Amino acid sequence: MSGPLGLTSPEITLGAGAIVEFFGNVRPLENGEKIDGIEYEAHPEMAGHQLRKIAHEAVERFDLLAIQLRHSVGFVAVGETSLFLRVAGVHRGAAFEASRWVVDELKRRAPIWKSVKFRGGRKKEKGTSVPALV
Repeated sequence: MSGPLGLTSPEITLGAGAIVEFFGNVRPLENGEKIDGIEYEAHPEMAGHQLRKIAHEAVERFDLLAIQLRHSVGFVAVGETSLFLRVAGVHRGAAFEASRWVVDELKRRAPIWKSVKFRGGRKKEKGTSVPALV
């Protein structure tokens, strides 16, 4: 294709050479068993604090221009998005590295718990899980 692709980012960040978006979707299987979805619970104040802290650290660590995080609380069905992350940076390398780092840190530090809902109604508690911004 000659010239620009004609695609635009829904959010313009001046100076950004790269915008990386990550959509975390609920997979249809958990350890080989079909599931209906995942129920997410969070401690709202503590989760919010950790997410803001991680976002600020990412901006400093990777010299980001912008970061946006969203995570569901409550039931999320198979195929639906439970986590959204958008980072904007001057260069693509930093934007990609920051995206991986943010997701890893959220999984490690955020007080978010998930309960897998298997087909037929059986539940399995998983403990601290994917990141959240409530």
